[in-house]
Amino acid sequence: MMEQDIENLKQQIDSLQHQLHKQEKMASLGLLSAGIAHEIQNPLNFVINFSKMSVKLLNDLEEIVEDCADKLDKDDAADLEDISADLKENLGKIQEHGERAISIIRGILLHSRGKAGEFLPTDVGQLVHEYVWLSYHAMRANDKNFNIAIQEDLQEGMPKVMIIPQDLSRAVLNVMNNACYTVKERAGKEGGAYVPTISVKVTMQQDGAEGELTISIKDNGMGMTEEVKAKIFENFFTTKPAGQGTGLGMSITRDLITNNLGGKLLLSSQAGEGTTFSFIIPVKITK
Repeated sequence: MMEQDIENLKQQIDSLQHQLHKQEKMASLGLLSAGIAHEIQNPLNFVINFSKMSVKLLNDLEEIVEDCADKLDKDDAADLEDISADLKENLGKIQEHGERAISIIRGILLHSRGKAGEFLPTDVGQLVHEYVWLSYHAMRANDKNFNIAIQEDLQEGMPKVMIIPQDLSRAVLNVMNNACYTVKERAGKEGGAYVPTISVKVTMQQDGAEGELTISIKDNGMGMTEEVKAKIFENFFTTKPAGQGTGLGMSITRDLITNNLGGKLLLSSQAGEGTTFSFIIPVKITK
């Protein structure tokens, strides 16, 4: 029994060393990502501003063409009108996607600039949205055949709240990564008849300057047995094959939500049907 305990301890130490090494690499990558994001932000601002300016110039051009309408052939006038409409549509798409990219970059910079444990005014709906899709695209980057349906129900009009964005984003990412993994696993077993789906819901109840935030991430993946549910938050426990998981993700997530953010982490799961993780976090509303 003593030899077995020693062997288990060695395995845990090896796993922890691997995790620490991975965290060190991620920290370096985070600094690099923040630098890249900052550099990309400036040219993106130029793209957005010049697209807006081009729309104004196009409007001026349309007025000039309208003044000269009696001098234009009808077919030429119709062609000019069609071209103008297409240009406006294209410029609108450039502006829309440019602003989308800027939003992602601002999220990265917010995540990287905040100090550990620092509460910052945060648009939680936007944060959850960004990190849900970040997880999905990370999975897609490793497996081009991976595809899922993501259903989002983000309460509209929520005010910004004081929260630690690094901790919340990390918790969302951990749960979403697990959700992606389990629906992928079930898809591999059941084939085309199965539609892998992850549902994300964000709501908030507000009472003056206080609020209660609820974030739920539900998947229709493999689900968990009672035995797995009993161990899911234990350090080094994982259901993934060797080398694909450290067994620390969910224990870290519980610590982030309960200790750092003062909330609750709830689990509901049925083997063969799916799993739901819910964060319930008390928050202060920003003015």
